[in-house]
Amino acid sequence: MTSHVLRFPPQLLDKARGTKIFFLDVDGVFTDGSLYYSDAGETLKKFNVLDGHGLKMLMHADIVPVVITGRDSGALRRRLSDLEIKQAYYGVQNKKSVAESCMQTLGFTWQQAAAMGDDWPDLPVVSRAALSFAPAQAHTELLSRVDHVCTNPAGQGAVREACDLLLMATGHYMPCLSEFLS
Repeated sequence: MTSHVLRFPPQLLDKARGTKIFFLDVDGVFTDGSLYYSDAGETLKKFNVLDGHGLKMLMHADIVPVVITGRDSGALRRRLSDLEIKQAYYGVQNKKSVAESCMQTLGFTWQQAAAMGDDWPDLPVVSRAALSFAPAQAHTELLSRVDHVCTNPAGQGAVREACDLLLMATGHYMPCLSEFLS
C-alpha cells in the first residue's frame, strides 16, 4: 500500500509562514500553456478543478490570490468569476508595477507575498516575492530561481500543490480539511 502524504521541507514551510498574498500567472501556470482557438477565433482554455479548489481554500484562509496575466479571454474571466477571485489583472505588460500597486492598495509587502510563474515576464514578481513557485515544465530561468518547483505540471495540479504548501505553512490545512471530514 502506497502512503499518500503531503511533505514539504521545513525550511520551505518556514519561508511560507507569513504569506498573505499569492500572485499567479495564467498560461503555463493555471493552464498547460496551450492555446486552443475555435473556428470563430474564440480562445479556449482548460482549467483544473483541484487548482480551483486550492485557491478557494486560500481565500477561506485569508490569503489573497491575485492573477496577473499578459493575456485576456472570456474563458479566463469566466473561470476567475466562478472562483470569486476579485483581484485579477488582464493584458498586463509590467507585472511588477501591477503587483506593487495591488499590494499598496491591500496593505501588503513583498515579505508577505508568494508568487508563481512559468516564463520571463513573471520574473519581476517571482524574484521579489518572499516565496516563489514554478510548475515542473516552466522555463529554465524560472526553475533555477524559485524556492519550490512543483512536482505537478501546470494545468494539472501545480497551483494546488502551491496552495497546499501555503495552507500548511499558515496553519490552515488541517482546519480546512476537517470541515470536509466532519
